[in-house]
Amino acid sequence: MMSPDGNGQSPIPDDDVLSLAVLGGGLPPEVQHHLSAAAEAYHLDEVAERHLRLARLAAPWHPAVLIALYRFYFYKGRLKEALDIARLCLAKAAQDNHLPADWRQVVATDADFSRFDAPLPRFFLFTLKGYAYLHMRTGGLDEGLAAVLKLLELDPSDKVGAQVLLNVIHRMGQDDHD
Repeated sequence: MMSPDGNGQSPIPDDDVLSLAVLGGGLPPEVQHHLSAAAEAYHLDEVAERHLRLARLAAPWHPAVLIALYRFYFYKGRLKEALDIARLCLAKAAQDNHLPADWRQVVATDADFSRFDAPLPRFFLFTLKGYAYLHMRTGGLDEGLAAVLKLLELDPSDKVGAQVLLNVIHRMGQDDHD
């Protein structure tokens, strides 16, 4: 599948478009305006969140919008809302990587998780790491542990740093799962 240009042509393969999107490319000017305005108004919660919601309305599944929402909620300490966005990011990352919708069913051969320079698999891994971390922070240790173990299965060289989370779980007394 290809991404159409203004003439109905398809010059850019979908994988390239998705890679650019993960890095913030392909944003409509209106969305870029709202993301920039949200960043400038970060200290004004209601104003910043309004801009983020408007960006989400205009580009509901663009990774840059989802990541901006995630970061806003995370850094504001609104972890349950950040977890909701992490779930959306995980669904988006699975779809973009052509992975099973349930992260538990993903196996190492489903994508090139070993290449740290591959934006789409990396987006999936970092999203799963955020999902694991937020579950750990909100009391979902079993779910967090399962996600961390999946990360280590998919990324045995631990480029995303899942072992750090596993060490935290072990220190919390959840070390019966090695």
